Amino acid sequence: MPIQRFKPMTKDFATFDCDAHITEPPAIWERAGDSLGKDDLEALKATLWWEPESRQLIVNGKTGAGVAGPQVVGGTAGAMRITSVSGPGVSHGIQRALHVRNLRPETALTEEESAYMNHRGSYEPKPRLKDMDVQGIDQVMILPTNFDTYPWLQNTLGARAWCRVYNDWAHEYTQEDPDRLYFASLLPVSDVRFAVEELYRVAAMGCRVAIVRPMDAMGNYPVQPKYDPLWDAMEDTGVVYGMHPFPAAGAAKPPAYTAQYSASELIQRANRTAGIPHTFLGNMQAFMAEASVWVTLVLMSGLFEKHPRLKASVFESDSTWMSFVLDECDKAYKLHRNDRQMAPLKRLPSETFFANCFTGFEGDEIFPSRLPDFYQDIAIWASDVYHHDGDDAWRAIETMQKAEAPVSVQAKMLGGNARRLYNIKEPKKIIRERVTEIQRPEWWPTEEEIKIALKAESSVVR
Repeated sequence: MPIQRFKPMTKDFATFDCDAHITEPPAIWERAGDSLGKDDLEALKATLWWEPESRQLIVNGKTGAGVAGPQVVGGTAGAMRITSVSGPGVSHGIQRALHVRNLRPETALTEEESAYMNHRGSYEPKPRLKDMDVQGIDQVMILPTNFDTYPWLQNTLGARAWCRVYNDWAHEYTQEDPDRLYFASLLPVSDVRFAVEELYRVAAMGCRVAIVRPMDAMGNYPVQPKYDPLWDAMEDTGVVYGMHPFPAAGAAKPPAYTAQYSASELIQRANRTAGIPHTFLGNMQAFMAEASVWVTLVLMSGLFEKHPRLKASVFESDSTWMSFVLDECDKAYKLHRNDRQMAPLKRLPSETFFANCFTGFEGDEIFPSRLPDFYQDIAIWASDVYHHDGDDAWRAIETMQKAEAPVSVQAKMLGGNARRLYNIKEPKKIIRERVTEIQRPEWWPTEEEIKIALKAESSVVR
């Protein structure tokens, strides 16, 4: 059996992964009837339902939206499943080699091989804890995957039912080890009354953060007055406002709404009209676009001066752009403060961000480590596992070491800041040494196959 080897590494601080994912399993829907009444269950079925016969997620009565459950499909050529693939040691090069192999019918992964790459930790807690031991992740905040789906649920009763059953399942997941596992809750933001009700419910369960998209399906941003009761409730409970963007293409917009609602929708449209084949603009650039619009809007509108005890975090959009945006906000405020139609801000936008907000960064993003004076108190690390771009704590430490970031800064950005944000204690035990060997199956990609797969022409099938 081949052995995958890694260089030895040690650490003396506890890491906290502030943005890692689960892949919503069919079990959430299978058990929905245990906690929902008849009317709520019927509303859920009409709103967001996993159909086991066709293995499809049905959103607002339609197929083709969202991300499917963690089913295992093998022996069929096509793209690999990307929401549960990034387990321990599965580098981007290894993923690339398997993707290239899977493009051709004669080399497509078998059902057994697909099952091996479909990491069960993305929907089961025991395997996840074992994976975390290898990945150097001491504590984690698990987030769902279908961010482009939830704000577009048109039946508010169905949306409320979905958030309830998801949050109950996620809370149960974390009870396998409450010292290490934490969950981010979903709120039915299509009806603020329901969102407030659910926020208080999950806060009583010990939830530390609620995930909210930058805008709703009708293009409304959080400065809309209708959201004030929700931000009041977050101040009251101490639950963090977790802003998580997604490269939304607009496929699930309500039929009556035809206007552009998101910066990422414009980017997706540009991709289609320009015939751009790769996904950088539609994926990473769209995340940053949505996040930067949100940051500018909430800072320049005075949202945090209206809700001074509200804490927020920007997830999964990288953070290199943050220093530029905050600097531009400060310059714009100084230049135009006499022209404002709103009440003048009491502080510079950057001062407000540093007092109320945090920003996520990923392990291969080196810029925050090069500017510790700016980022060391606001940056919180995210692995993004088990999604295809995920990576482990050891990679993040290597990146920070390359930037010559002091160990004290590493400890804050890789764990301390997140625990301060969420008011969470360090775990009782800390992973101190890296696992240096993982036994792999015979079909595991060789270094030569990975090298060949990384060539652009390897992914072209004629």
